[in-house]
Order: sequence, then C-alpha cells, then structure tokens
Amino acid sequence: MLLVKLGGSVITVKSKYRTLRGPDLSRLARELAAGAGPDTIVVHGAGSYGHILAAKHGLSEGARDAAALSAVAQVQRDVRALDLKVLDALLRARLRPAAVPPSLVMRYHDGRLVSFDVGPFRDYLMRELLPVSFGDVVMDTKRGFSIASGDDVILELAKLFRPDRVLFVADVDGVYTGDPKRDRGATRLDVVDASAMGTLALPNEAGQDVTGGLRRKLERMLAIAKHARDVRIINGLARGRLEAAAKGQDVVGTRVVA
Repeated sequence: MLLVKLGGSVITVKSKYRTLRGPDLSRLARELAAGAGPDTIVVHGAGSYGHILAAKHGLSEGARDAAALSAVAQVQRDVRALDLKVLDALLRARLRPAAVPPSLVMRYHDGRLVSFDVGPFRDYLMRELLPVSFGDVVMDTKRGFSIASGDDVILELAKLFRPDRVLFVADVDGVYTGDPKRDRGATRLDVVDASAMGTLALPNEAGQDVTGGLRRKLERMLAIAKHARDVRIINGLARGRLEAAAKGQDVVGTRVVA
C-alpha cells in the first residue's frame, strides 16, 4: 500500500487566503495516476484554505463562542472547497477519487484523538476507488472542536494498513539542518531519526500553522515510521519526482526512520 500526503504548501500558497497552486496540483495528479498502484490513499493538507482562518480564531484550542463557531463553519466549508479542487484534478487525471472528510470519521477529546472509523477507507479501496482525505475541523467532546491535521489522518491509516511506503510531498527537497529558504548554508539530510531532532534548527511556523509547524510534522512522521516500511519527504514542485517515488524509485529527498 502507498499513502501520499500532498502538503498544503505544495497545492496552495499558504500565505494567501484560499489561493490554489492549480498547475502544480494538476501535474501532481497526473504523476499519481502514472505512478501509483490500486492500493493508494491520498491525504492533502488544508494550506491557505484552512490554516489562516483557523489561526486567526484559535481553533486549535477549541471553539465555543459565536465568532469561533462561525469560523468553524467557514473553515469546514473552505477545506471542502479545496478538497473538491483536488478531486477535480484527480478526475481529470482519470483516477477515481472518493472523499472521506475527517469530521465524519474522527472524534477528539481535549485535543486528543479518541476514535477513528477506518470503514470508509477500506470500503472504497475494496470497490477500486481512491480514498481522499484532508486536514479538517473535527468535533471534540471537551473543547467543542479541534483541528485534525492531514498528518494525524496519515498516522491512523499507517497504524491500520501498515503501508509499504508513505510519501510526504513538500515544497523543499527534504529535511535540512536549517531553513533552506532562509539559510544558504543549510544542508539536506538523507536520513532523519529521533536522535537527529535535537540537532535541527527548525523554523517556527506554529503561529500560522495550526497543526504545530515542522517540528510537530516530523514528530508525526517518526511515529508513522514505526508502522510503515519506508517513509520519505520529497519535493512535489520538482517535476516527475512524485511519479518516480510512487513507483518505488529512489529520488532526492529525506527518509524518516523510527
């Protein structure tokens, strides 16, 4: 099985509210169609369709007042709008996508996942469809609502399906010793494990990224690596790289090991 996480930074412009990277999304869909087998699940980030408004209203800490509840409704609508664009791109690539919104299959309590219904994912796969999920606002029995990141969805799927390969499609070539967008001296690491986490100068994105920024993502990836044979971060903006990686080929990137 192959799990693919299309990062929000690859399919949207994360700094501009509801701004799609349309050509990149269409190309990535075509690469998936060319490289992925039948046992594939796609999860995409919320990008600028989710993070900006969720951060503004503090939805990662819950939602109880009227303004926050209105934001919940808007963010859920926005991330579904993005999901429709992802589904459209996959359909144009002659795949058969079927949406699985996290708000319908995940429940949280005080920010922690307490239930995950894998049934829709398994059922769509059995019927030769491509399950597609995404980052979403989900119900929380204590806080009212919480944020379920796409990485949270991938982790639960990895626990249940034990995939051969998990691909995190980012806007950089992998994990670096520093921020490659700001530090020209930052070097890419071929492999990252738990012992390397303390040596990395990770950028602080948590102000706008309501799922915790790069450190939280790497922690999730390390957890996922316990349940998958091969976990890699690759650059989705590099043409052809997703297709090659989906076929099992070695490409430029960083392997994450437990």
